Parts: sequence; C-alpha cells; structure tokens
Amino acid sequence: MKNRIFYVEDDANLALVISDRLEEEGYEVLHFADGGSARDAFQPGMADVCVLDVMLPQIDGFTLGEWIRNRDAHIPILFLTARDQSSDRLTGLKIGDDYLAKPFVTEELLLRIENLRKRQAKGNQEAVSQAFVLGKYTYDAQNYQLTDPEGQARRLTEREGQLLLNLLQTRGQVVRREDLLRAVWGKDDYFTGRSMDVFISRLRKYLSADPNIKIQVIHGIGFMLVDK
Repeated sequence: MKNRIFYVEDDANLALVISDRLEEEGYEVLHFADGGSARDAFQPGMADVCVLDVMLPQIDGFTLGEWIRNRDAHIPILFLTARDQSSDRLTGLKIGDDYLAKPFVTEELLLRIENLRKRQAKGNQEAVSQAFVLGKYTYDAQNYQLTDPEGQARRLTEREGQLLLNLLQTRGQVVRREDLLRAVWGKDDYFTGRSMDVFISRLRKYLSADPNIKIQVIHGIGFMLVDK
C-alpha cells in the first residue's frame, strides 16, 4: 500500500504542484481545500502524515490539527504557513510535530515528511514490548499508555510518549538537552526547545500523583528523571 499524505491546502496551484511532486515520490495524496471538508473526511489510520496549511477557509490549520490530534494521538502533523511569527511557530510545534514557513523548497518539504515517517517508524520499533515501572506508575511504551497509582490509564501522544521513553531509558542519568531534542524532535533550535519545555511540564503533571518521581532540570546541561 502506498504511503498516504493527508494534505490540506486552499491554494489550488500550490496544491497541484505539491501533490504532483509527492505522487512522483510514491505517495498517495488525499487533498482537501478547506478545513471543514478535511475534518469531515479524516479518520484515524487513514494516512501516514498530515500536512496542514494554517490559513484555511472554514477551520484554520491549528484548530484542525488539534482536532486531529485528539482523535489520532500518533499521526505526525506538519504545518505550513506564510506567517513566520514566533508565536505561530510555537503553536505549531505544541500541537504538531514540525513547522515549515512559506515560501519553501519542495525538496525540503519532502525531506521533512520523510524524517517524520522515519521517526515514527523508529519510535514504534523501539517501543515494541517495552513496559516500565516508574515509582507507582507503569508505562506501556508500545501503546503509549501511562497508568497511575489508582489504576487509571492515560493515552499519551506520540511526542509525549517518545519524550517519556527517552527519559526512562536514561533514568538516574543526566541527558543533555540537545540530545533529547534531536532524539524526539529531530532537531535542536530555539522553537523546539520551547516546545520541549511545555512537554516536560505536561509529563510532570501526569506523574504528580507520586511525589518521589521528579524530572529535574540540570541547569545549563539538560534533564534527569529520578524516582527515589
């Protein structure tokens, strides 16, 4: 089966060029011209990567991306936009997995899509049959499922799960900030760094029922997960 791209872009000329190029690379493109029709059509598992323009009719790309993320925690989402404000980039990285400003070179888009697919495949492969005990919690890495001391399970997003898995694999050791960024986000820059800080805060909240579990900041270096 072809790798499918869920592509939402209202610029007809750009959509045609990008769709043709993706199909040349062996992708099957599911294209939609507005956020409303894309939302109505989306089903979990129907595509390998979502490529969403931000400025869309009916429903904007960020709102659509958040809606998709709530229904499919694992599909990679790449945002495209002509706006290059830092707030937009941070929003894109919080909701999705990557952000590309217009105008862009088509080859860069192809490379970013391929990198997202590789990271997802690598994460899935590494997560197979990995179960961890973390203080009073358990984490099923294969299914991204974190179970609290009361037995309540929470399904993490793929990015949250990969971040927790990397911290678990280096438990009790300092992991450098740049190494964690490259392992989970695939790059190390200011915006992904800000995004990671948000995700670290989320994980602390998820793990707050056990006071012995801490994600410590090692200033100037990185982080360390401890469970005394």
